[in-house]
Amino acid sequence: MKLNPQATAVVAIDMHRGHLDPAVATLPLPAERCGPVIARAAQLFRELRAIAVPIVHVVTEYRDSGEIAANPFWRAIDADPNKVRKGILRHNLAGSPGTQVIPALWAEGDRRVTGKKRYNCFLATDLEFLLRRLGVDTLILAGINTTTCVLNTAFEATNRDFRVVIAEEAVDSMDGEEMHRFALHLLAAAVGQVLPNQEILKALRS
Repeated sequence: MKLNPQATAVVAIDMHRGHLDPAVATLPLPAERCGPVIARAAQLFRELRAIAVPIVHVVTEYRDSGEIAANPFWRAIDADPNKVRKGILRHNLAGSPGTQVIPALWAEGDRRVTGKKRYNCFLATDLEFLLRRLGVDTLILAGINTTTCVLNTAFEATNRDFRVVIAEEAVDSMDGEEMHRFALHLLAAAVGQVLPNQEILKALRS
């Protein structure tokens, strides 16, 4: 497998404090999983920047809780203690610490796309506009959650005829290991290649 670094970009999905900083997260990844996925993603991003692959961070942000509550399922589960996404109506409100990209994953020259309000990173954002301006036809997807935003964005990228690679070591899910692995199997079967960091770098350097 070969990838052209000049036509490739990383889309880092919701790698913000709202998921990955246990001190402030409103929809947290389990605390013991935050550090490892940040470290693996940070290593990958550093090596990709060194070969001029752009990193595009897409960040969920809501003006107010009403924009979240407009979704009937989210509205219904907000107060359900049995749901992983309980308290979702407080998630990543504008100006909150949760909207900040994890510092270890950000570097000068990275791009940021804001205004994401649903699972699909392309919906009502200028993500595709930016990617086309960068001359990109291949996306390396990283981020949270494998089961929702990564999954939805991967399918939508495929629908828009981007080549899709999932950075297996730089994704995770608050829905647990079994669901995370199921999502990776689904993506590998229907959308694109699921590869560890070194395989991605090998494909780009070839």
